[in-house]
Amino acid sequence: MSQTRHVPVMLQRCLDLLAPALEATGPQPPVVVDCTLGLGGHSEALLEAFPEARLVALDRDKEALRLSGERLAPYGDRATLVHAVYDELPEVLDRLGIPKVQGVLFDLGVSSMQLDEADRGFAYAQDAPLDMRMDQSTGIGAAEVLNTYPPGELVRILRAYGEEKQAKRIVSAVVREREKEPFSNSARLVELIRDSLPQAAKRTGGNPAKRTFQALRIEVNGELTVLERAIPAAVGTLAVGGRIAVLSYHSLEDRLVKQVFAAGAANTAPPGLPVVPERYQPRLKLLTRGAELPTEEEVAENRRAAPARLRGAQRIREEER
Repeated sequence: MSQTRHVPVMLQRCLDLLAPALEATGPQPPVVVDCTLGLGGHSEALLEAFPEARLVALDRDKEALRLSGERLAPYGDRATLVHAVYDELPEVLDRLGIPKVQGVLFDLGVSSMQLDEADRGFAYAQDAPLDMRMDQSTGIGAAEVLNTYPPGELVRILRAYGEEKQAKRIVSAVVREREKEPFSNSARLVELIRDSLPQAAKRTGGNPAKRTFQALRIEVNGELTVLERAIPAAVGTLAVGGRIAVLSYHSLEDRLVKQVFAAGAANTAPPGLPVVPERYQPRLKLLTRGAELPTEEEVAENRRAAPARLRGAQRIREEER
């Protein structure tokens, strides 16, 4: 079932970026980490493309782990699946006794499964309980955020995480409506957003609820806070020569990735030194010029690939202690 509905985004390009690190032969098999297992499309391709490699795959969604476990079962003990959020990668590797890895992949999009399972409340196109938690065993859902957060905090979330220009209008409508009856389902929120936007705002950028739903999802799952810790942590787990590839789906994520990679690729020496000592030399080499975009063919085949941005980097020296 999973194969039919899940087309991994920019799959071949991700494999090409990671290949030089995962094809390298050494005394130990190379280890590649899929930080966002989802339905296992990228993971399966990694195991297939690099028959020597060992895979460690993380996901906070237990249902994704169960489905991927079935999909990856033929690979036996080459695949280790772990219930964890991706900023926990150093602890996961520590528990598994893996000092360094050769490859890391992040696919930061909401998994196809979460969008397609109506009862999760991620999609604005169908009515569902307003939940949006990637791990349904912990934390508060989107309805609770809408019903309990102070108006100023809701405005901040819609602006910061959804880049929603009409945040104030939407929030005043939400506050007015939640006093009559708390929010529980997505259809009522979608309708309220449509009704509260000016005509001009409804004509641009697809479904007018898209930005609000993105903002709520990021807030509920703490996505940007987790990502701020996760990308530097993942870079820290790479062996010299190891490579990292990150697929982002909105400018907030992409900016974070860009900043971490740029900082790693910069020389940190004070200005004016005639010779730059080893400890100030860059630790990363950028593998992509800016962010790479999916091809037109790929977007035609998989519309969810349209907003994707891919960045890659290679570890070129150890951290100085």
